[in-house]
Amino acid sequence: MTKAKGSVDKNLSNVVDDLAQTPVNSHHAQQLQQDVNDRRNQDAINHDQPTDLKHQRN
Repeated sequence: MTKAKGSVDKNLSNVVDDLAQTPVNSHHAQQLQQDVNDRRNQDAINHDQPTDLKHQRN
């Protein structure tokens, strides 16, 4: 594996940004957690590639 020189890992910077947010109450904490869940669900949808042997991608 090669490392990019002089660049910051985007995933780690996003984690730091998320951890920097302090929920002010339980409702706000739930909203922040729902945002995380929504992103995970969208990632799962985007990476789902069912096998279709009749109509293959080129």
